[in-house]
Amino acid sequence: MTTMTETSARFREFKMPDVGEGLTEAEILKWFVQPGDTVTDGQVVCEVETAKAAVELPIPFDGVVHELRFPEGSTVDVGEVIIAVDVAPGSGDAPAEPEPVQEAVAEPAAEETPKGRQPVLVGYGVAESSTKRRARKGAEIPGPAAAAIQAEINGHGAKAVESRPLAKPPVRKLAKDLGIDLATVTPTGEGGVITREDVHAAVAPAPAPAEAAVRAEEAAPAPAPVAVPVDRAGRETRIPVKGVRKAIAQAMVGSAFTAPHVTEFVTVDVTRTMKLVAELKEDKEMAGVRVNPLLIIAKALLVAIKRNPGVNAAWDEANQEIVQKHYVNLGIAAATPRGLIVPNIKDAHDKTLPQLGEALGELVSTAREGKTSPAAMAGGTVTITNVGVFGVDTGTPILNPGESAILAVGAIKLQPWVHKGKVKPRQVTTLALSFDHRLVDGELGSKVLADVAAVLEQPKRLITWA
Repeated sequence: MTTMTETSARFREFKMPDVGEGLTEAEILKWFVQPGDTVTDGQVVCEVETAKAAVELPIPFDGVVHELRFPEGSTVDVGEVIIAVDVAPGSGDAPAEPEPVQEAVAEPAAEETPKGRQPVLVGYGVAESSTKRRARKGAEIPGPAAAAIQAEINGHGAKAVESRPLAKPPVRKLAKDLGIDLATVTPTGEGGVITREDVHAAVAPAPAPAEAAVRAEEAAPAPAPVAVPVDRAGRETRIPVKGVRKAIAQAMVGSAFTAPHVTEFVTVDVTRTMKLVAELKEDKEMAGVRVNPLLIIAKALLVAIKRNPGVNAAWDEANQEIVQKHYVNLGIAAATPRGLIVPNIKDAHDKTLPQLGEALGELVSTAREGKTSPAAMAGGTVTITNVGVFGVDTGTPILNPGESAILAVGAIKLQPWVHKGKVKPRQVTTLALSFDHRLVDGELGSKVLADVAAVLEQPKRLITWA
């Protein structure tokens, strides 16, 4: 379904859709079109980042871009209009050329919002809103109101208008983030408009006269910084919490303070598993499949869950029930440039080893490209986090919200080990299993961890226990 409104027979608006899971906002990462560009039905016009993933948004109709309502970097609520399109160009006198949204100074004018549930790109869930939107160029504004707005833009409005410093929305947000009162900032922009540089200048200590002269000559416009130094001595940096990082923080706090965690550890000789990995790499049945220790560990956990199905469950607080899952959606924690995400392999319990290897490879590559969809991260039951890739021996992992267990895999290292009565160099790793003690008792959690270790020590159990 699509999210749009018809402002007239000629102009149509496209709203920020709910791209899945009932998310309420998204950040515009990049615009692929500009005012005046021709667009076609299904063409991707922008990329947005939700609390879970980066998503490309296609527009559902043909036309010419009339106006972009928000600049890149803006966080927009679901249901807000983000782009207006002229669907019948040349059918009459075109309205005045819209200014890019970055140049807007006047405050947005209120616009009536349609009542009731609105259709969205994926699913429903847009609530009624009192959102204020910018007045369009073609809209008629009463004479006195138009004069007042023009006076504000020109910098010589009434006293009440003059009391509000002139600045673009991104600059106002920057000042708010830095704790700067715009009334105390000296504007240098045309028409008395406060710029980003003015706000930064209000934060930074005043340079010496000689330094100021050199900086004035070398100064050049710079892109908006991701992290803004705010300490006068330059010893601290404040980074806005949003997108994936914001979601991670909320999820981890919610999990840590809701589910009583218990973590158990076991150190195991995985020499035979490493030999199996080497053999599978040469097996023609595994051609084209990325074979690594994580694949065997994933299969070992699936076997352990089959032998101990009680661990594959969830706690329903509202209904005071334990929900037993008869399927396994195996989550794999993945570090990406945007932060930690946990996509999962659907119905992993039904997959053969080659199928599991293919799914694992696709999941990892998609995550690294930043293209993981919200649906791919929904519905997980248990998770594996491989901290060993960072050279770490083990850890105490926090449960992914809604799941009952998470297995941490440490680095596989050559260590002295007693094997057949003699000390020999063997490949050893440490496993850590955290579980929700509300529904997983110590005995059950211990059995699951012991079974995983047993399979990795003797991989033939993948056959005898399957």
